[in-house]
Amino acid sequence: MMESAHELSFSNASNRPRINQEAGIDAVLFDCDGVLVDSENITKRVLRQMLAEQGWALSDEECMTFFVGKAPEDEATLIEAHTGKPLTTEWLQDYRSRRNTALEREVQAVTHVGDVVHTAFEKCGGRIACASGSDRTKIELQLRKVKLMPYFEGRIFCGPEMPRTKPEPDVYLAAAQALGVATSRCAVLEDSVTGVTAGKRAGATVLAYCAPQNSANRSALLEAGADMVFTDMTAVTRFLLQV
Repeated sequence: MMESAHELSFSNASNRPRINQEAGIDAVLFDCDGVLVDSENITKRVLRQMLAEQGWALSDEECMTFFVGKAPEDEATLIEAHTGKPLTTEWLQDYRSRRNTALEREVQAVTHVGDVVHTAFEKCGGRIACASGSDRTKIELQLRKVKLMPYFEGRIFCGPEMPRTKPEPDVYLAAAQALGVATSRCAVLEDSVTGVTAGKRAGATVLAYCAPQNSANRSALLEAGADMVFTDMTAVTRFLLQV
């Protein structure tokens, strides 16, 4: 649901959203992992297993803290410091292979996100995109698996293909430019501090999704600049129908 009193959180002192609803939203840019697909627990389980094999044992919570919204190579220095071993290309290739096998077997769409995607697609005249920090192979595998690819075909933007990945805004700037929409007229749907930061640096309105099991992240999302925080995708659909 969307938090208000208990359901909606706003990120400014007056407790009102920093969104000009009269101005409207012309495009919606979706993160992938944790927003379109419920993949974080799957990928982090594989990562924990492989780091443990290298000598670094992490709890679920520690792994999410260090790596949510990030690829292992983004934290290469941290990994090397804890394992005492270089983060090699071969290790990363093995990680992606094992990760993709697990995702192909297990990944599912985030509950009710299909309605959000359809509503955004219809309301914005098809001007939606997936803008993720993940690699293209992973994104496309997941979107095909959960049957969302038809909405995003030809409009997928990947951090590793940009000069800089999240938390820098490059992937969102590229998506908005490709759609022909100013970032100030875009809504970004994110679930991590890294992604929220990227969306705000791009100049977009940032809607943060905080799944109930991740409620401890709500304050961090607001501190990162999220304009609104939602705990249920049905509330995101209702919001998009109102702007």
